[in-house]
Amino acid sequence: MLIKVTKSTTHGNIRIPGSKSHTIRALFIASLAEGKSVISHPLLSKDAFSAVDVCKAFGSRFENSGESFIVDGFGGAPSVPDDVVNVGNSGTTLRFALMTAGLAEGYTVFTGDRQIRRRPVGPLIRSMKQLGGEVFSTRGNDMAPVVVKGKLKGGTTDLDSFTSQYLSSLLIHAPLLEQDTEIIVTRLNERPYVEMTMWWLDSQGIEYVNDDFNRIRIKGRQRYKAFNMDIPGDFSSATFFMVLAAISGGEVILENLDMTDPQGDKTVLDYLKDMGAEISFRKEGIAIRGNGLNGIEIDMNATPDALPAMAVAGCFAQGETRLVNVPQARMKETDRIHVMCTELAKMGADIEELPDGLVIRESRLKGCRVNGHGDHRVVMALTVAGLNAEGETCIDTAEAVNITFPAFPQLISKCGGDIRLVREDSDNGEDVAFRY
Repeated sequence: MLIKVTKSTTHGNIRIPGSKSHTIRALFIASLAEGKSVISHPLLSKDAFSAVDVCKAFGSRFENSGESFIVDGFGGAPSVPDDVVNVGNSGTTLRFALMTAGLAEGYTVFTGDRQIRRRPVGPLIRSMKQLGGEVFSTRGNDMAPVVVKGKLKGGTTDLDSFTSQYLSSLLIHAPLLEQDTEIIVTRLNERPYVEMTMWWLDSQGIEYVNDDFNRIRIKGRQRYKAFNMDIPGDFSSATFFMVLAAISGGEVILENLDMTDPQGDKTVLDYLKDMGAEISFRKEGIAIRGNGLNGIEIDMNATPDALPAMAVAGCFAQGETRLVNVPQARMKETDRIHVMCTELAKMGADIEELPDGLVIRESRLKGCRVNGHGDHRVVMALTVAGLNAEGETCIDTAEAVNITFPAFPQLISKCGGDIRLVREDSDNGEDVAFRY
């Protein structure tokens, strides 16, 4: 599928769907709990349904009631899945589910799509071995397919949390182990995502001691309880509309976002404000309007998912924008540093790679054919770029938006964007998909 866009005047009110990060944490904790939990307004996307399928494979039972998931958990005692567990494209699901498998007696085998089979899990594998599990990568490359045999017991482990998902996985599951667990963190990227995980632990009354994220001690033999949770809006998804408003000059009001929520990507509002965007908080939502941006240096270690969108913002800011200290962006669904540099350069961007980020200078973008690389955040960022470039921009692998933000094209159209979905195999290249 292709997305085709042309330069547009955009403005309006947009309701942001539920947080992917909260949804997946809620699904796993509800499955690990005893009794029935109700998860209201979850994100309904491919990643979320991957997590649902994986939790069901371990024995939790699900009902889909309108805009809610009702989850009957397995009380900390997962079953060994009947078949190989396929996590699809969801890296969070893979990292969390490895530890779930460590609670079960017997062998569990994990795989995923082509992108998942290139994403590393080595530090988590090593920690799980230190905690008493038998874990190995079938290709010996610290990537899926991965085999896990439990049960993990607990103890002491050191962890290089190059991605926060490694530490979050340990934190979610360590309370259920037989022994206490001590995690010595040798490196931590994306700290806000771990703070979100700890928010969940706190809401469950889990006992742990956090020594400034350097050493974390978790008491064993604890239990999760059933809960009711209304999932807040996703700041990571909202980032694309924040940047769209900031570079186009039209006011966009984002609804369903809670500034008290621990999501790290709410910091993107600060990035854009520091660049010159007008940000205001109103009863109906958060209003963003561009007023001429200026380039700045941004440490993006805590917000790697925002790199694609902020790279686009840099193209429309006077002077030079530097996005730095985010090496983990190279290990997402794609090497997002390289991919964004390559694709924006096709559109005429003055952009260059750093080992840990990007340098972008003000550029006049021109529409052309670009490759979304099957990466949902790259596809959405290039769409935002195309809506502010001269001529038509065509982005391939557009179906990737379904991974986290299926409503993205509809919401772009709702705020005035000229966007079409096109079947790539249509005769004579005609636009046969509907216009929103």
